[in-house]
Amino acid sequence: MRTGKLAAAGIWGAVLPAVFWLGAATRAQQQAARPLPAIAVVSFAFERAGLSVPNYVLAVAQDGSGQYAGTEVKLPERATDPPSEPQPFGRKLTVTPATARKITTLAHELHDFTIVCATKGKNIADMGRKRLSYEGPDGRGSCDYNYSENKKVDELTTIFQALAETMDEGRRLDFLHRYDRLGLDEAMEFLTEEVAAGRAIELGTIAPSLHSIADDVDVMQRVRVRASALLATIPTDSSSR
Repeated sequence: MRTGKLAAAGIWGAVLPAVFWLGAATRAQQQAARPLPAIAVVSFAFERAGLSVPNYVLAVAQDGSGQYAGTEVKLPERATDPPSEPQPFGRKLTVTPATARKITTLAHELHDFTIVCATKGKNIADMGRKRLSYEGPDGRGSCDYNYSENKKVDELTTIFQALAETMDEGRRLDFLHRYDRLGLDEAMEFLTEEVAAGRAIELGTIAPSLHSIADDVDVMQRVRVRASALLATIPTDSSSR
């Protein structure tokens, strides 16, 4: 994996804190205590109870390297059953230059999030707590929101959530490939639909999972065909992770 200057600077420990949501004063103190990174990093934090991934932080640097970290729970089959204990996960990733450039450009157009992102409307449904953050050699900023009417904030949110969806489905494919190969049929069909709808992007981030399935002769043929078809859509310079 290509991590470049980020690995050397050890920046992921700074942009992916164990505690996602801090008070403004505490967050400002933590930010002031650490140096600015050598290259720009844009991160997206999300939190909403009742989901299989109730919280996560996804960060992408200007050079395309990044990391996705959060917690996952197994949702109960019956409403009276408690959910499982949250299990942490974390994985490095690399996105295509076009996506990295788009994310960084949108951040700059939003003044590196030194603006109000949240809409002032009332009685808006809970769509999850979100935070967009920027850190780079030219400064830092962040804004919190549940819902935003700003089209560029919405565009960035869509990009990050589609990338998170891809990573989550990749993790699910790995689990099913190991423990429930019959379940791969439904999972692969769902991923194919998500990609077609634009709700899952950057398949290069899960290329190893797709290759493993496509090359496994013990997996159902149509599952292998779907995996191969998805692999064929990945640019050749982004399929190795």
